[in-house]
Amino acid sequence: MSQEKNRFEQNGQIPQLKKPEAVIFDMDGTLFQTESLLLPAYHKMFDILREEGLYTGPTPPEERILGSLGMLLDQIWKIVMPEAGEHVHRRADELLLQLEIEGLEAGNTLLYSQVAETLMALKERGVRLFVASNGLQDYIHSIVVVHELKELFEGLYSAGGQGTATKTDLVRILLDNHGIGSAWMVGDRSSDVEAGKGNGQTVIGCAYAGFGRQDELKGSDVIINSIAELLELYDNAE
Repeated sequence: MSQEKNRFEQNGQIPQLKKPEAVIFDMDGTLFQTESLLLPAYHKMFDILREEGLYTGPTPPEERILGSLGMLLDQIWKIVMPEAGEHVHRRADELLLQLEIEGLEAGNTLLYSQVAETLMALKERGVRLFVASNGLQDYIHSIVVVHELKELFEGLYSAGGQGTATKTDLVRILLDNHGIGSAWMVGDRSSDVEAGKGNGQTVIGCAYAGFGRQDELKGSDVIINSIAELLELYDNAE
């Protein structure tokens, strides 16, 4: 038994994976180092909300929004500022998107190590690549354009763009639209596990972002500690 396979041992057993037609990636905490963009935008957003008289008091702790990554924006604002009204939440949607796109265009954001190289290698192996994210459509599109990944993906799916209530629904639409029977769902949050398993697909949990709870990836078929490990998993799959 190879050392490479031992690395992916889960619960005392080596998972026997099947080669997928497609790999579906979450964005935040999986491909994109969200905090490199989010935290500066988060603080600026609350400065503007205070200037506009929509919010009073100090900016909520960063841990609130980092711990909410992977959720829909509606859910995030209920956790970050539950005392604020719906109109404040909607203004926060607008401001955060605007500030994040400005931050992306300024060029100070980061992908995780080996993301571009891993995506290119999977593409060269004939794997169809997609993004399925709970983020807003313009946000996801801006990330792949700025980081020069757009040509690698066959489709970019976002909860904002598709109007879905859950990531499980979003992945179901993606699979149906592209006639995909077998896929790996790759992500760092419980919503990614639910989306993969809810559609009968293999789930690869990403443990390197560190935003979620300890049991966040429970139910994953395999857990990886770097995106590059996907290549070993793919090459060793049946």
